[in-house]
Amino acid sequence: MSEPKPMIRVILADDHAVVRAGIRQFLEQAGDIQVVGEASDGELAVKMIEQLMPDVAVLDIQMPKATGIEVTREIRAKRLPIGVLILTSYDDDPYISAVLRTGANGYVLKTATPEEIINAVRDVHQGKSVLDSMILPKVFAQLSHPNQTPIIDSLSDRENEILMLVAKGLTNKAVGSNLEISDRTVQGHIARIFEKLQVSSRTEAVMKGISLGLIHLPDESEEDLIIFNN
Repeated sequence: MSEPKPMIRVILADDHAVVRAGIRQFLEQAGDIQVVGEASDGELAVKMIEQLMPDVAVLDIQMPKATGIEVTREIRAKRLPIGVLILTSYDDDPYISAVLRTGANGYVLKTATPEEIINAVRDVHQGKSVLDSMILPKVFAQLSHPNQTPIIDSLSDRENEILMLVAKGLTNKAVGSNLEISDRTVQGHIARIFEKLQVSSRTEAVMKGISLGLIHLPDESEEDLIIFNN
């Protein structure tokens, strides 16, 4: 008899109690997700995250005392090993840009279906990054805006190859195995890719690679949520 899968422990932060109750209900109905805490503001969310150390923090953007973006920045500054999924109704350009730069693992709109949100939590827990398809056009527009600072230098053939593999969802270890190079070498290449593309995350690198024509968009038949392994 196989052992049950470990539960994904989640903290849910949203300043609307009714919204939290609804999200909690369908998350826990998934069977492999447990909401271990709820926060009605950003400061409380940070405290609960530090105390309970969940696997994933599901955060709204606009909350009293501290926004979801500020909470994410705090989590990353303290190097807490926690996945962050932004779940919000805001699809404004400044929010999207700020979320990507603070290091959140996912950005999903509240218009997504319960199944999509459940899968987003699972993907973030697995170390992947998730972007709602509804915000992709805005991400592309930001990354290809003519007023942005130009690229420092073009990618080498090896760097372009690695970026393509990252876009396919391969981890550093898998990329290294595929190309027969060490994990450390892969990390070095990715650091140079970040520098050349002037980005600070794998998701940003892939998005900018798409906008520059280095990576092709997925077919329309693929899922609405675009997944990238970190």
